[in-house]
Amino acid sequence: MLIYRYILKAHIAPFFISFFLVVFVFTFQFIYKYIDILVGKGLSWWVITQLISLNLAWMVTLAVPMAVLVSTIMAFGMLSSNNETVVMMSSGISPLKLIIPVILVSSLLCYGLIFFNNKVLPEANYRTKVLFTDIQRTRPVFIIEPGRFTEDINGYSLLVNKTYPNSNKIEGIFIIDNSSPVFFNTVTADSGTINFSSDNSKMIIDLYNGQIHQMSRKNYSGDYRKIDFSYHIVSVDAGGFKFTRSDESAFSRGDRELSADSMRKIISAIRKTEEDDIRNTILLAQQLAVDFHKLFYELSNTDSLSTEKDTIQIQALVNRFKSLKNKIYSLPAFQQSTHRQINMYLVEIYKKYSIPFACIVFVLIGAPLGIITKRGGFGLASGISFGFFLLYWICLIGGEKLADREIINPLLSMWSANVILGFIGLYLIFRNNINFAIHKLKK
Repeated sequence: MLIYRYILKAHIAPFFISFFLVVFVFTFQFIYKYIDILVGKGLSWWVITQLISLNLAWMVTLAVPMAVLVSTIMAFGMLSSNNETVVMMSSGISPLKLIIPVILVSSLLCYGLIFFNNKVLPEANYRTKVLFTDIQRTRPVFIIEPGRFTEDINGYSLLVNKTYPNSNKIEGIFIIDNSSPVFFNTVTADSGTINFSSDNSKMIIDLYNGQIHQMSRKNYSGDYRKIDFSYHIVSVDAGGFKFTRSDESAFSRGDRELSADSMRKIISAIRKTEEDDIRNTILLAQQLAVDFHKLFYELSNTDSLSTEKDTIQIQALVNRFKSLKNKIYSLPAFQQSTHRQINMYLVEIYKKYSIPFACIVFVLIGAPLGIITKRGGFGLASGISFGFFLLYWICLIGGEKLADREIINPLLSMWSANVILGFIGLYLIFRNNINFAIHKLKK
């Protein structure tokens, strides 16, 4: 037990250092990606802090398995470099027994991460979605759709040919100014930018190379003038763009914002709807066949094909037949759509369990690699970990894309990375145990 405690103690510092370092890298990447949205848009530091804190949820999900791999390689590499593993194995403890306490702890981490992925992560993703939507409202470019008039700006109608998602630049501008009670102004410009004033009370539209067409509202025929400009500023009240919090209940939840149990219920509902639709189609076909048989029986007995009543009945049956035929023809497309939707939910369900299970898989890989390399430095451990985690992530993302396209089974797509790396880890452990057994026999 003392040896096991010593081994686990060697993992604690590398795990927390690796965990916080990975979270820091993810946080820095997130801030760098969205800095143009977060800064200078009239948001308080409390709102920005909330957004970053909510995004920590998915960072934790990825950082824990990575930290497990790095800490395992570092801990066993350090023990091996100090010949402590040699001493332990000389006393009769096999490499597999040295790994057992780490596997038990990683299993607890796996269980905790599964709970986290089903309870905390969906709620964090949902609140992030709501908060991000509210933040986007504070940036005018987000509500401007190229080629369509925007009426959300007070007293102005704005038409833009092109916008840039990562900046406030716009091109091909056409503005109808209805703010003046005396003049009716139309402004055109080749390009421009949209920004907020320093106190966020005004939205400033800087226009370059354009014209102003001004017409009197009282005398449309005579009072008109045109002004050419190289630079012009339009100042608009920004009240409609101020940050406000939305009601969270007004937003629907996507697959990443649901727990595994919720998604299973949705899948059951989708499958029930599909089964009910097929059952109703069969019943409609059976009823139509009975009605056709009944009509032909009546016509053969009365010989009244020329009557108006029979003509109407026949036409009604023909229309029902055409409707049923169209429904049957559209059934494969409907089934394909439902299967694709089910696969999308299944991928997310399996992902909530496969990523936490990577904690165990990475122990199987990291422990024998640490013993083999005999180095406990952070640089080597992080380099090896990055390579394996990159392979893991490629398998995970590639599998998700293939599953969404119904090329491979969702279960296989999400668990293939664990299976492949798990077999590699088991092979390395088996090889270490074989070498231990041979060395023991030589003694």
